[in-house]
Amino acid sequence: MKEIIYVDHSATTYVKKEVLDKMLPYFTVKYGNASSIYSKGIESKEAIDKARNQVSEALGCCECEIYFTAGGSESDNLALLGIARANKAKGNHIITTKIEHLGILETCKRLEKEGFEVTYLDVDNTGLVDIEDVERAIKSTTILISVMFANNEIGTIQPIEAIGRIARCRGVYFHTDAVQAIGNVHIDTRKMHIDALSLSAHKFYGPKGVGALYIRNGINFDSIITGGHQEQNKRAGTENVPGIVGLGAAIELANNNIDCYNEKLYRLREYCIEQIMKNIPGVILNGHRTKRLPGNINISIKGIQVGTLLLMLNDVGICASSGSACTSGNTNPSHVLVALGMNSDISYCSLRITLGEENTCEDIDYIICNLYRIVHKLRRV
Repeated sequence: MKEIIYVDHSATTYVKKEVLDKMLPYFTVKYGNASSIYSKGIESKEAIDKARNQVSEALGCCECEIYFTAGGSESDNLALLGIARANKAKGNHIITTKIEHLGILETCKRLEKEGFEVTYLDVDNTGLVDIEDVERAIKSTTILISVMFANNEIGTIQPIEAIGRIARCRGVYFHTDAVQAIGNVHIDTRKMHIDALSLSAHKFYGPKGVGALYIRNGINFDSIITGGHQEQNKRAGTENVPGIVGLGAAIELANNNIDCYNEKLYRLREYCIEQIMKNIPGVILNGHRTKRLPGNINISIKGIQVGTLLLMLNDVGICASSGSACTSGNTNPSHVLVALGMNSDISYCSLRITLGEENTCEDIDYIICNLYRIVHKLRRV
């Protein structure tokens, strides 16, 4: 057995050695400010330009459409606040879903206080939004639709291309939070009619504290961090050059290895789900059975308090979670499971296992063995 079996890759991943090796010189030797005009500054500027190209290649867009940020939440904020405020003269209506990441939901609440109207669409009991509901919600004042590519808790993948097509036909901008999708799903922003897309490096074996936002050329949006002229005057502040270099390296690796990586995760996921359902009674699989991220398993176990379960799993070296890392410590039920129509008892108690490239079948066997033992023990108590 490994000392630690880590199965919380939707919360964060480690930084790959190849990525770290690319980053290290920019901490120690190539430390120039990218806004400076001397050689060390130009060196950093060229590194940022290379990373911008790596991101654009992965997304199928132009380099000038990529803006670096401090992570997924900032990218979500910049997309929604920036586009909504800059286009308020065209309308004040925004459409999203009830299962979005809090980076979207909290930003929508902020926009409501500024006078915007927000429609929060329902999803079905697997977490899928109905594209007909999306189209019916559009009205003359609608300026933006934001639907996450893949849910961070239950892994359900939305019909992004279909939504993008509807939005484009109706003259509405379409944003997707793709933080969980990068490296797990093939993405082509042009083919999928995506106008704006958020991503975060630490979800695909890059560093924490750096992300990017794609916004299609021709879309007007306001900055939310003002000061300097960095990122085409849209995001002030000295660039995090090592982080940006790491993001670029990580997304290139993820994109080049996506099919092999997904095939492995899919096999492990199916084996894990099969063994859980076979060996542990009273289990509900949350999310869509097939339209889900290849490494995502989210289950509710009847009669089990998930906090105690996670602590007991940790005692035997298993690192899992109960849902989004951003809601850890929140005493409210999962807003995602509530939106799926689950009762309050179940919506408080979900176990999320999200697999990564270092996980093995032996890991799954160890998890199932201990999960069975712990559940049996807790039910006896």
